[in-house]
Amino acid sequence: MSKLIKKIYIETYGCQMNFSDSEIVGSILQKAGHEIVLSEKEADIIFVNTCSIRDNAEQRVFKRLREFRSLRKKNNAIKLGVLGCMAERLKEALTEQNIAVDLVAGPDSYRSLPDMLYQVETGVKTVNVLLSEEETYEEIDPVRLGSNGVSAFISIMRGCENFCAYCVVPYTRGKERSRNPETIVNEAKNLFEKGYREITLLGQNVNSYAWNESENNVNFSRLIELVAQISPLLRIRFATSHPKDLSNDLLEIICKYPNICRSIHLPVQSGSNTVLERMKRKYTREWYKDRITAIKTYIPDCSISTDIIAGFCGETEEEHQDTLDLMKWVGYEYAFMFKYSEREGTFASKKYLDDILDDIKSKRLEEIIQLQQTLSKQSNQKDIGKIFEVLIEGISKRSEDQQFGRTSQNKVVVFNSNNQPVGSYVNVKIISCTPATLKGEIIH
Repeated sequence: MSKLIKKIYIETYGCQMNFSDSEIVGSILQKAGHEIVLSEKEADIIFVNTCSIRDNAEQRVFKRLREFRSLRKKNNAIKLGVLGCMAERLKEALTEQNIAVDLVAGPDSYRSLPDMLYQVETGVKTVNVLLSEEETYEEIDPVRLGSNGVSAFISIMRGCENFCAYCVVPYTRGKERSRNPETIVNEAKNLFEKGYREITLLGQNVNSYAWNESENNVNFSRLIELVAQISPLLRIRFATSHPKDLSNDLLEIICKYPNICRSIHLPVQSGSNTVLERMKRKYTREWYKDRITAIKTYIPDCSISTDIIAGFCGETEEEHQDTLDLMKWVGYEYAFMFKYSEREGTFASKKYLDDILDDIKSKRLEEIIQLQQTLSKQSNQKDIGKIFEVLIEGISKRSEDQQFGRTSQNKVVVFNSNNQPVGSYVNVKIISCTPATLKGEIIH
């Protein structure tokens, strides 16, 4: 193993799963004798962990790679590598002269990174984007990069088999496969013993988690129960649920354990049945509303968030209005909202025309954003006067005299510091709000 490359900087783009993957990469490289650094200025090699879900995410990565290339002109000893979904999808473009990275590794090839680095040191550009039907990295203890020491991610499964018309994930991350539940519970226990007080269980569709071995059959409902039983002081979150698979059994488990957070992210993408059919989402508007009703019945204090795509192929004004109407009906606490961007290789790119003009997409997206700001503010205003248990995460960026944390409903709360230790729980009474933040005071 080469000892020349010692300092490695990992920059991450995209979803929580990518941040989890970067921590796995960090662990693999540390075990091989390398050092993880927190600045590209210290690094011998720079890794960019990428996301291909949307075009603007890819363009940001290409821009960053060009910036790193400029850095390399000042120090030609620096090596540049690309990890993740873009690595798998755009391996040829990434090794062309205008970017000219030295190493390209897909999401299932991270174990090979030490050997790939050795090849790079010998002057050989190297690519490994093979997908696996078995790799879960289940025995690797991730390095917690940039951690606040309070919250951590645990990847419980990899891959996706939903094949939504617009999405590249099944092609860049491969088939679904679940981790051994024992390794997940042990990782959560280890984090709790180290002082972490909140973990998020991650998967492209956590509801599809399934471990079947001998008589040890564990679905997602049972898994989250096992993790919740570690300690009532350990908060549990999860992302992401698919509406077609959100079961009443899971809702009953959440209701049973107070330390499973009252917050569910349930991507709807569109409120129109005809758009949902074109998107191949495998549920209807009516099914989705039934799941929302079930959430509010089982867990009345649960917050609900979502993903919404504006301007999908063929979307009419009426279909767009259906989305706005559904947003009002649900009353989302917050949402991730995007214009549709065609992804090469997806069903939509092959079968549909991306026929909505960009200015119309922008107009519809703005209407969605404006409505969500109103809904978020209305939701936060309802919390004024209530008392919430808040897990302290750190000092507010705006004032050293204030701390911040989150409620079980995943709402950020800012309050006057009382020198409470990070990672502790405090009761906070909400006294005011903005659309994005609750403001309160500690109640003793």
